[in-house]
Amino acid sequence: MIASRLRWLAIGIFILSTSLNYLDRQLVAALAPTLKSEFQLNNQQYGQIQSAFSIAYALAAPLAGWFVDAMGLMRGTIIAAVVWSLAGGATALFHSFAGLLGCRTVLGAAEAASIPSAGKANATYLASHELALGTALNQVGISIGLVAAPLIVAAIAPRYGWRATFVICGALGLVWAPLWWLTSKRVPGRELKKEENGPIGALLRDRRFWGLAVANALVMTTYALWTTWTTLYFVQERHMTQDQANQQFAWIPSVFAIAGGFAGGGLAYRWIRRGSAPEAARLRACWIGALFLLLTAAVPLMPTAGLAAAVISLSFFWTLTISTNVYALPIDLFGAGRAAFGVAALTCSYGLMTTFVSPAIGAVVDHAGFTPVCAVASVLPLAGVAVLHYFVAR
Repeated sequence: MIASRLRWLAIGIFILSTSLNYLDRQLVAALAPTLKSEFQLNNQQYGQIQSAFSIAYALAAPLAGWFVDAMGLMRGTIIAAVVWSLAGGATALFHSFAGLLGCRTVLGAAEAASIPSAGKANATYLASHELALGTALNQVGISIGLVAAPLIVAAIAPRYGWRATFVICGALGLVWAPLWWLTSKRVPGRELKKEENGPIGALLRDRRFWGLAVANALVMTTYALWTTWTTLYFVQERHMTQDQANQQFAWIPSVFAIAGGFAGGGLAYRWIRRGSAPEAARLRACWIGALFLLLTAAVPLMPTAGLAAAVISLSFFWTLTISTNVYALPIDLFGAGRAAFGVAALTCSYGLMTTFVSPAIGAVVDHAGFTPVCAVASVLPLAGVAVLHYFVAR
């Protein structure tokens, strides 16, 4: 019974890790108007900054997953957290566009270990029917980081400058590392059976592995849109200042994302407990979310900024309903021994997608605004769930 309680403590420490991870990566989005002015960037160049992070994130993800599986959960995550915290803090030291790109590249490579590590932690401490709930709790961490970034920027940047936000937030990750070291020593996880550590080659030959990666890239386009462009949307389309956008609206969709993660995890948990196969339960939740995501196209049509924020929040809610279940599927399908590598395939596909999508969104926004972007983003998740159904249900 004690071990049962303590395993949730370990999951809680990972929620904190994910919060700090996403806080560090979201500072650029929350500071986008300031950075564009400081470095004299247009939207396409801002997209290139996001692309530099994303391509490093994507290319490092498979190695990061393998690294965590090989090194073990405790050592692998501590090394990654220290590196990404130092890279985030170092952003404050540079005064050139090239320096900014360099820091974001290192940050992306190190942060690629975060989500695979959380998947490994879920596989180590949770039962099968609890996996989506664990993923939803991890989304709480993501959303805390997403909510905190614009609020921290609004609180610190006007008083101490934008560079101070990177230094303060980067230092927090260095505090997390010893906390996780102490927790992992005191909270026992389940021992993996030898057969669970199967060869990676077998995983790479599994068509479901590649189907998950493709489906995730399509589904997460709305996620990439709202985590990267929300502040700029309110500044450009709704004519607000950066501080107004961050304080009044930019943090709200991430709160709804938390609820969406729990909704997706709760639906799957309920259906699995009633006897549904995990894959079938997760697919059903994904189809529901994809249909509701068609509402994303309505964001530019809203007559007020408040109503636009409401529709963005609903879009983010249903995106996380899908994502919570997609990120639990590699553990269902491939087991705990390769949990980090299986989840890394999803983070890799997400990184590759944003590498190309971020500059494309910037180019479209520069020339035509957000209306075509939202229209395309509304249908891509539906296509992703169709791909997911084809590969997983078969």
